[in-house]
Amino acid sequence: MLAAVLRLSLSQRLFVGLLAILLAGVGMQAWRTLPVDAFPDISPTQVKVIIKVPGMTTTEIESQVTRLVETELLGIPHQAMLRSTTKYAITVITLDFSEGTDIYWARQQVSERLSGIWGSLPAGISGGVAPMSTPLSEMFMFTVDNPAMSLQARRELLDWYIRPALRSVAGVADVNSLGGFVKTYEILPDPIRLQQLGIGLEDIERTILQTNQNTGLGRISKGTDSLILRTEGRFADIEQLQTLVLKSDVSATVRLQDVAKVSVGHLSRYGAVTRNAEEAVQGLVIALKDSNTAEVVRDVKAKLAELTPTLPEGTKVEVFYDRANLIETATDTLIKALIEAVVLVIIVLALFLGNVRAAFVVSLSLPLAALGTFALMKVFGLSANLMSLGGLVIAIGMLVDASVVMVENAVTHLHRQSKLPLLHQIFRACYEVATPVLAGTLIVVIVFSPLLTLSGLEGKLFSPVAKTIVFAMLSAMLLAFTLIPVLSSLLLNAKAAEMPRWVQRLQSAYQHSLQHVLAHPRPYIGLLLASLVLAGGLFVLAGKSFMPQLDEGDIIIQLEKSPSITLDASIALDKQLELALLENIPEILNIVARTGSDELGLDPMGLNETDVFLQLKPVDQWRNPDKQWLIADIRAQLAHFPGMNINFTQPIQMRVSEMLTGTSGDVAIKVFGHDLDTLTALAGQIGDITEQVQGSEDVQVALVEGGQYLNIRARPEIAAMLGVSTQSLSAYLLGLVEGRTVSEIVEGEIATPIRFANSLEQPNSVKFRAVGDLLHQPILLPDGTSLPLQQVADISMQQGPLLIEREMAKRFVSVTTNVVGRDVVGFVETLQSSIDQQIEMPQGYRIEYGGEFENQQRAMQNLMLVVPIALLLIFVILFTTFHSLALSGLILGNIPFALMGGMVALYVSGEFLSVPASVGFIALLGVAVLNGVVMVSYFEQTQGVYADALEHITQGAVRRLRPVLMTATTAMFGLMPLVFATGPGAEIQRPLAIVVIGGLVTSTLTTLYLLPVFYRLMERSRE
Repeated sequence: MLAAVLRLSLSQRLFVGLLAILLAGVGMQAWRTLPVDAFPDISPTQVKVIIKVPGMTTTEIESQVTRLVETELLGIPHQAMLRSTTKYAITVITLDFSEGTDIYWARQQVSERLSGIWGSLPAGISGGVAPMSTPLSEMFMFTVDNPAMSLQARRELLDWYIRPALRSVAGVADVNSLGGFVKTYEILPDPIRLQQLGIGLEDIERTILQTNQNTGLGRISKGTDSLILRTEGRFADIEQLQTLVLKSDVSATVRLQDVAKVSVGHLSRYGAVTRNAEEAVQGLVIALKDSNTAEVVRDVKAKLAELTPTLPEGTKVEVFYDRANLIETATDTLIKALIEAVVLVIIVLALFLGNVRAAFVVSLSLPLAALGTFALMKVFGLSANLMSLGGLVIAIGMLVDASVVMVENAVTHLHRQSKLPLLHQIFRACYEVATPVLAGTLIVVIVFSPLLTLSGLEGKLFSPVAKTIVFAMLSAMLLAFTLIPVLSSLLLNAKAAEMPRWVQRLQSAYQHSLQHVLAHPRPYIGLLLASLVLAGGLFVLAGKSFMPQLDEGDIIIQLEKSPSITLDASIALDKQLELALLENIPEILNIVARTGSDELGLDPMGLNETDVFLQLKPVDQWRNPDKQWLIADIRAQLAHFPGMNINFTQPIQMRVSEMLTGTSGDVAIKVFGHDLDTLTALAGQIGDITEQVQGSEDVQVALVEGGQYLNIRARPEIAAMLGVSTQSLSAYLLGLVEGRTVSEIVEGEIATPIRFANSLEQPNSVKFRAVGDLLHQPILLPDGTSLPLQQVADISMQQGPLLIEREMAKRFVSVTTNVVGRDVVGFVETLQSSIDQQIEMPQGYRIEYGGEFENQQRAMQNLMLVVPIALLLIFVILFTTFHSLALSGLILGNIPFALMGGMVALYVSGEFLSVPASVGFIALLGVAVLNGVVMVSYFEQTQGVYADALEHITQGAVRRLRPVLMTATTAMFGLMPLVFATGPGAEIQRPLAIVVIGGLVTSTLTTLYLLPVFYRLMERSRE
């Protein structure tokens, strides 16, 4: 088979050249059209249900809404997780489905189940299935600024002009509007006037609904023309609403403005946005799942540029978060590392081969293999991102291995100056090493196959790495069997076959040193085994974590204030904090803080919760380029604002943490049980213990308790006597406090709600600033009279929960913490031991540890199960190649010594044993075996050539010195740029590069010295 492929390639050189050109063209087109993102899509198939329940408390929503919906949704097939968060007036239920579940099928199932029980839920609820996005879909944020416009006008501009335009952009799921005031037309009845005129609230509402409508009546004929007949009653503006006739008789006409104050107001606010200590209006663009983020951001920017000239004079759209910036910097980091790696590899090849032509032949496999990889990425739906491009950088050094072996052997054959035709010499040289090249490539492919079995976040992150490496290696192997022999036949000659003098001197020195080792093997074997034991000790001592933290550039500070704080007080505190940071931290360019819930309910924060987004200046303008130093400086400023829980995170990091555990923080400790008081007490104890563990920072216990409720219960006897029902009393008070929508006025494209409400902006309006105001509020009775509320109902204070979180229909309270200065696994092990010693869990209560720790444990368990299977497959390939158990075991014996070097390098560099480092160890398996295959295969091929066995091993090892060193050094120098790279993405790839480089050093030494020693011992045993 291999001989046929080589023969065909050398006999049809023009055809092979045309195919190579076609591959280059397809690859370049694929690169131009590949979706580009900072990360692969790491979110599961997720459906979110958001239900808004105005006026209901947390416990009422849990019992009447959340439990019912959860019970119904738990029966959906392929469901992996169901999690809910219930707060005042809202519940958010999130469903994660198993990998591979179609998102449209999942949404349809949820919608069907939801519609089946919607009628049994309380009246007045709204919401449903959220837009089809992912937790990482928040990819573009901006504020609408205009000093001449009010917050209400800016919000109207965003809601009715900018938002619809941006929603028309392909790939945009929705545009979330936050901050400002949503305009309404407010009706504030005067109870005394209504009592005097004998008009009730029901009369006002009925008249508005009956009047505010247009109805089509059909057509009538007028001669030969057809006229459309319609009745018209819809309000065109607020003046028509004010002059609405409620009652008319001979003596007088009563209009709405006679019995109520009708004015412009706003919806009750559940959140606000501030920018640099001034209230602002924010737009947040949410991308569709599986959309091309870079393309969506580009189109959104183009649409905004198109809209800007048409906006009111002085209006600016100020962008403060652009995912494209992270994508650009992350991909630039890797592309720069890729280019540097290619240049270094080419230099190494030129030095070893000593000929530009030979180096060119080998080097040509790099861009063509990369282009072939891009084509396969396009076919299999992979995006160009931090991980997939990182896989290509990792593979750069290995891509030339097959070509190096082919060309080096061709050069060796040409150096013998045989009288055979050139094509015959090239064929023989390539065929001689074809089997080990094929075996080596298959081994590398199998080595990375365990990454494809990873599940969860680690699987989504590293499967693109494995796929890219596999695509690249297969492309390189195909080129090695087709194009490389063709180019060798066209460009190589006897002059190109001359070996550089420095390589000859290196071979001579190696021969002498190898002879010494072969003559005295025991000290070297002992030294190596001692080093292996040392590396094992370092493995035990090394810290373990899930992933190095990606530096996204910007910082988010999460603030949690007093549970009962008002929105105005929360905003005032945010403004003070922003001013302090802007005055004292010159590295901050802009601050945008979001308090409370967003408009869609995708992030249902309370009024006491704020996400402070810090947009930073370029690093070259910082006082100190260390981001941890900057965070410490910011933390020192926040110390002047006591009484708040504080957590530092980043935009993507925050959403990933919330996606995985429903909380933010490196480690989440969840306490499951049924009684909230017990759960809160246990969580408090765990929080205290967590703060005592070394490395804990930003420890937060979920604020469950702290809600203050003012309960109003109609007095049964008086209510029955006066004809007051709980429903009518609630409707009346709702219009005064929260507001109640009756209808709407459509002016052009803008629909403005008509509401019974009492907003603060109305002049001379009575706002409930104290309980006494509410007690003396007149209540209009059915008979036209009125009484103070305190005579109609009993009013009492009650404490209740602010937050109820549930997972798989079980309540839990969480404690979160970041880990600084030590590894996550060691931190959790210490914490777990402390909790077990100090807390005795009640019956029916349990603790789970989530976050990075959970991911790391799952990843390690998967790898420990799959890697041995991969080693077994490698052993099968080796046995198939050499037909010898001893030789197969000899080559596999190189693996522990390769891992030894990787472990020492990791420990010396101070990096933790993370999943990227584990990927590096996996890569070492392939490289170590590949070098062994190259060496041992030549030993076997030259059996019988030399009379003396020692001479046979020595000369064979010297002959294979150059290809072994070339494959090792190209791999090392290919990864070197990742070690010294800076910028987003470098943190993730650095541990991997360090491990591989360190392992290559020991693996190469073992291959060059100890493998011949052990082969010699094996030969003796044969004799």
